[in-house]
Amino acid sequence: MKLNYKRTIFIGMAFLSINAFWQMYDNIIPLILQNRFHLQDSVIGAIMAIDNVLAVFLLPIVGTWSDKVDTRLGKRTPFIVIGTIAAVILMMIMPVADRNSQLGLFMISLAFTLIAMALYRSPAVALMPDLTPKPLRSSANAVINLMGAVGSIYTLILIQLLVKKEDNPSYMPVFVGVALIMIVSIIILVITIREKKLAAQMRLEGPEIEGIEETESELKNVTEKETQRVETRQIAGNATDKIAQVKRSLLFILFSTCFWYMAYNAVTTAFSRYAITIWKIQGGGFASCLMVAMVAAIISYIPIGFVSAKLGRKKTIMIGLLLMLISYSAVFFYPTYNVTANFFFALVGIGWAAINVNSYPMVVEMSKNSDIGKYTGLYYTFSMAAQIFTPILSGLLLQHISYHTLFPYAIFFTVCAIATMSQVKHGDVKPFEKKKVLENFDVEN
Repeated sequence: MKLNYKRTIFIGMAFLSINAFWQMYDNIIPLILQNRFHLQDSVIGAIMAIDNVLAVFLLPIVGTWSDKVDTRLGKRTPFIVIGTIAAVILMMIMPVADRNSQLGLFMISLAFTLIAMALYRSPAVALMPDLTPKPLRSSANAVINLMGAVGSIYTLILIQLLVKKEDNPSYMPVFVGVALIMIVSIIILVITIREKKLAAQMRLEGPEIEGIEETESELKNVTEKETQRVETRQIAGNATDKIAQVKRSLLFILFSTCFWYMAYNAVTTAFSRYAITIWKIQGGGFASCLMVAMVAAIISYIPIGFVSAKLGRKKTIMIGLLLMLISYSAVFFYPTYNVTANFFFALVGIGWAAINVNSYPMVVEMSKNSDIGKYTGLYYTFSMAAQIFTPILSGLLLQHISYHTLFPYAIFFTVCAIATMSQVKHGDVKPFEKKKVLENFDVEN
């Protein structure tokens, strides 16, 4: 059984389009709200949390909905196509509203754009495990995340090249560039991926997913041993305990995800404003720091893969959290931008890659083939819940205390993530030694 890398790259086009949009959203929208509409940081934080509020409610619903859909294009593709088209049309209203200083129009277009994005995020992420047998999902997940990294870097380059150094620059060129890559990506996906046919083929190739489902099967099968009642009760009890223990570890992983997103999202959402206010960086120059982190993450996946194979997933994640803790602490002491700060942004990228190396695949492995969309939605519920509160809470601190609170805030929640991750007792499986270099790029979506 071999992974079709070409096909997986095409599947990853949906994730490329998603990351291209969110990179623009996190960096450009706060600047528009601050510089054009002169909103306070707490208000900006609340607005930046809207997408996560929508996501908490919509992603699980849409994920479960897409599990049950059966169309000529498949389960996920209709959501991806409709969501992308709607998002592209709606997002192009925002730069127009920006240039004309129409806050009402800007907020309406922003809200509907976020709904459109929520419509296809879960189906886009679930498409990979849908079309990839379990033994090959590690390699496939690597390809998907590389495609997402391409989308993020593409947008950062657009920002660096097209945002002029002036008080209220036009962001229209960046919006156009992101819209184009989103459209091209989905056209390529639709032309090359026949989801329904490939899903049927995958069911013949891949074994059923193990984990809680397998344990539940054991629990059901013991009822057939009518002649061994005492032994049956013992087996059933053990199976029930195993389910409870696995779910406990799952809960701690999800809480850990929540905490490290509280830290990381606070930095990514406010960094463009932090760089301008504290470091006095003009135009799109702040994007260079974020690009350093992104490139460092991509480069680090190979050694992280080796470390994971030797140490295991939990220890690798803990190392990543420590790197993030060190990086946030160091950057806090930079009064102005210095090129050496890029070293710590590189550590942020490496730490973030290490942290996320196994969390999404661990969640999906506990699901059934028919529930992948639902479990994907569950994972996003925790990560998005974190991103609801963190822009608001960090925004209040930025406004009422100082922009210098940004990195101490990130440090606090990174420590919380270390505490909860230390309680995870399951899922710490040492991955098989990677046979191919690309497999070491495996991280969550």
